[in-house]
Amino acid sequence: MEIENSTLVTEFILVGLTQSRNIQLLVFVLVFIFYLIILPGNFLIILTIRSDPGLTAPLYFFLGNLAFLDASYSFIVAPRMLVDFLSEKKVISYRGCITQLFFLHFLGGGEGLLLVVMAFDRYIAICRPLHYSTVMNPRACYVLLLTQWLGGFVHSIIQVALILRLPFCGPNRLDNFFCDVPQVIKLACTDTFVVELLMVFNSGLLTLICFLGLLASYTVILCHVHASASEGKSKALSTCTTHIIIILLMFGPAIFIYTRPFRALPADKVVSFFHTVVFPLMNPVIYTLRNQEVKSSMRRILSQHMVC
Repeated sequence: MEIENSTLVTEFILVGLTQSRNIQLLVFVLVFIFYLIILPGNFLIILTIRSDPGLTAPLYFFLGNLAFLDASYSFIVAPRMLVDFLSEKKVISYRGCITQLFFLHFLGGGEGLLLVVMAFDRYIAICRPLHYSTVMNPRACYVLLLTQWLGGFVHSIIQVALILRLPFCGPNRLDNFFCDVPQVIKLACTDTFVVELLMVFNSGLLTLICFLGLLASYTVILCHVHASASEGKSKALSTCTTHIIIILLMFGPAIFIYTRPFRALPADKVVSFFHTVVFPLMNPVIYTLRNQEVKSSMRRILSQHMVC
């Protein structure tokens, strides 16, 4: 069946994470247990922030959205990967592949921009505390959140638009366990040099700029915190340190995958696995474990439900 962009391929065969059946079963069990433990924790974070009147500060508003983004992001790749572990033939349709790719970059790009917004929030709170309530008012928070979602959509739609213009006439074996730009481009029946450059610019360069900008901003914030003698110094240091950990987990693998020419490396699948499956669920949990207010509120909610 021929489509407008001369695409003849109607489905892709996923090579998978590994060919070893024993390793597949081991990863399946570990990821399944990990999801049973961590995923409810992400939803508990969202419930806690929404139900506790004491957690209305912009910091917690953005943390709740981070938990929502990461929980949503984890549903793009992991469920299908778990099903494929139990299947002999790992196949995804052309349209299914494009849909997966769109949401992967929509939510991933949105999360990157959300981390930029959270860095801006911490900068105003720590370096300009007298202006914080004025700058980070509820309306500004919703505008920043809308901008984050819009930015993720624009980033993703550019990726999809470039992919849709490519002809796919075979082969159709995708050397990965999900659909992503570097592997899909390599299957196109045309010269993809210019498209690869555009993809690297849209994903890689923007990711690197955001990463370096975030590190620079938190360096400024940490220098300001060290120079101050306020009572909240330790809390500010803890919050910023947690943000930096999340930034490294989010941007480190993305830089490795998208800022170089699309050449396959042995570590690609392992990095992609942690980037798309493990780290998204861990980010909000890491943050929560270092935030006393959220932990206390979660304990109260859990105790109330246990009493009921």
